Amino acid sequence: MALTVHHLNNSRSQRILWLLEELEIPYTIHHHQRDAVTNLAPPELLAIHPLGKSPVIEDDGHIIYESAAIVEYICERHGGDHLVPARGTADHIRYLEYLHFAEGSAMTPILLNIYTARLGDAAAPLRPRIDQQLQSHFQYMEDRLLPSGWFVGDNLTGADIMLSFPAEAAVKMGHASGKPKLTAFVAAIHARPAFQRALEKGGPYAYA
Repeated sequence: MALTVHHLNNSRSQRILWLLEELEIPYTIHHHQRDAVTNLAPPELLAIHPLGKSPVIEDDGHIIYESAAIVEYICERHGGDHLVPARGTADHIRYLEYLHFAEGSAMTPILLNIYTARLGDAAAPLRPRIDQQLQSHFQYMEDRLLPSGWFVGDNLTGADIMLSFPAEAAVKMGHASGKPKLTAFVAAIHARPAFQRALEKGGPYAYA
């Protein structure tokens, strides 16, 4: 039975589709749509994930949550060794840092920005701090991009796939001005044939 991705529109599950397309392995998509008013995930995702979140994959009898865990699992089980630097190397240390930075640090100010935007003027006291954190995290990403155009080594890795969403968010939110490497990174990943195939299969994606 093919691997199944529970894919939520305009979400971080898009990068899981991209990873699977890069590896050219068979998979199926179970599409979930956000509520048009609240922008929240539909309640049927609760039947798959107790928090009602995406991405979630089902594979070989396992249900797996959390983007970084999914990326690690797919690379290990489905021929993604070339997307993971050799263990014991400095590149592998950086890889692990970026793999978890993408969700552990970078998403915090992005989500705060999204949530407080609904509060209008009530969020004004928080805005300077949120803006400072967005700027510092996106600048960190700009500074860490290598001359190769990737975050680790000379080729695409799982870290780049994980960092794709924060990078796309930076561009979408208008925070990539003055960050040429981050802007070029987003343009480069969007131009990849595997990314384009993932877009076709995943449906409209606001960050592309």
